[in-house]
Amino acid sequence: MDRIVYDRMAAHDSTHWWYRARRDILADYLTREGGLPKDARILEIGCGTGHNLPMLAAFGSVEAIEIDPAAREIASERLGRPISAAPLPTLPGIERGAYDLIAVLDVVEHIEDDVAALRAMAACLKPGGKILVTVPAHRWMWSAHDVVNHHHRRYSKATLAKAISDAGLRSNGLRYFNSLLFPLAAAARVAGRMTGRDDSDDSPPPPALNRLFETIFRFERHLVGRVPLSPGVSIVTLLSPAGSSAR
Repeated sequence: MDRIVYDRMAAHDSTHWWYRARRDILADYLTREGGLPKDARILEIGCGTGHNLPMLAAFGSVEAIEIDPAAREIASERLGRPISAAPLPTLPGIERGAYDLIAVLDVVEHIEDDVAALRAMAACLKPGGKILVTVPAHRWMWSAHDVVNHHHRRYSKATLAKAISDAGLRSNGLRYFNSLLFPLAAAARVAGRMTGRDDSDDSPPPPALNRLFETIFRFERHLVGRVPLSPGVSIVTLLSPAGSSAR
């Protein structure tokens, strides 16, 4: 990602409506769907500034990987111990067969060989382990935001399902989220394309609007994994090796 993306993440990951509500949505989703053992061993790959680490720590002992040095330093301070820099798709030096949960939250789209990356993650799972994945949805929503974030793709359910299958994994279901605000996001992307407006600035909106968006988005914590949502900005799923049995 461009340096400015990490700088904005560090500045706003504790206040921006998207970060705050998404953490709550994913925590509820993991509680309902994860089936994790008590004190699970957890690895977050591509943790950025470490803003998801406290949320994940509610489910067990957390380790993390981040390749950007400045973001890794911030995340290490938040975690209270050093974070490694093993890159995808090969994850050199990361222990195989070791983790109950691997979290890759808006990371896979950054990797050119997404199938190889998913295979490497699967090799790091304990028997019965799972991979929590979120990705941006809808190729037609491609914009300057994707460029500055160094995305290789945005996914459809079909293209994500193929990558999962090709990696020898199975999904518990591909679920859209950030659906309630999707019409607004889609309209903004279309308008930006028509006017040439740059939408790469991820700074939060004015406080009142930030609180409103957070309230609307957070409401999806009651819905994701329980009811099918209409198309959303993102897709979430839990993956297991295809030959494994569910916990």
